[in-house]
Amino acid sequence: MIEFIHTLNVAYVLSGFVVGVLVGLTGIGGGSLMTPLLILVFGVPPATAVGTDLLYAAITKSGGALFHGVARSVDWRVVGRLAAGSLPMTTLTLLLLSKVDRHGTAAGELIRIMLSIALFLTVAVLIFRKYILEYYAARVAVLNDRRTAVCTIVMGAVIGILVSISSVGAGAIGAMGLVLLYPRMPMARIVGSDIAHAVPLTLVAGIGHWWLGSTDWHLLASLLVGSLPGIFLGSYFCSRVTDGALRMILAVTLTVVAVRLLL
Repeated sequence: MIEFIHTLNVAYVLSGFVVGVLVGLTGIGGGSLMTPLLILVFGVPPATAVGTDLLYAAITKSGGALFHGVARSVDWRVVGRLAAGSLPMTTLTLLLLSKVDRHGTAAGELIRIMLSIALFLTVAVLIFRKYILEYYAARVAVLNDRRTAVCTIVMGAVIGILVSISSVGAGAIGAMGLVLLYPRMPMARIVGSDIAHAVPLTLVAGIGHWWLGSTDWHLLASLLVGSLPGIFLGSYFCSRVTDGALRMILAVTLTVVAVRLLL
């Protein structure tokens, strides 16, 4: 136990705690903040930051998936459709990544660009969610079940690619897509289904990156030690903070981070 404590990095633990609080408050921000933080602040190689964050996400989201499963707020049919698209594309993306030098300059730039794209998409969802929903409702007819299923699988495939390369995409982007495709589904089931799908997706992608040698286990342990109590604390204060203010702060932060990654 003492040896384990000595392996922990205080800066990583504190970073995990801060990100954990934001995740608990907003429900998003794990990969969107953790991966850029590791790259920009701590100088962690992009491939290692992504690989470590994926396993971090799989572990931290498991608790939320379990909670939603017990509360029966998960639509397993939707989860299956998403996974039918995301898991094969994740596997294919990892196989392609295994053919390149993940720690080389070109791979690092690819990860930075994909991460920035995923962050800008997340910001768009945070800021323009209401307008996106109104535009969609006014111009797109309700899809039949077959077309909805196909669109869900395609969305899962796109998320699988984004998550495998950048570790971002399974949160706000996934939830927004489900709101558009399943407008009559209660929000609790949207969130629960999104989280339930994120667990196997990030786990498969994380194991793949571990197989590729892109995981720092000491870093992962430090992040988990800080983030788990942070998530609990953030969840406790969630109902006490204005949702609009939190979303705007997070949107501004992610925009700055995305621009900084491109510079």
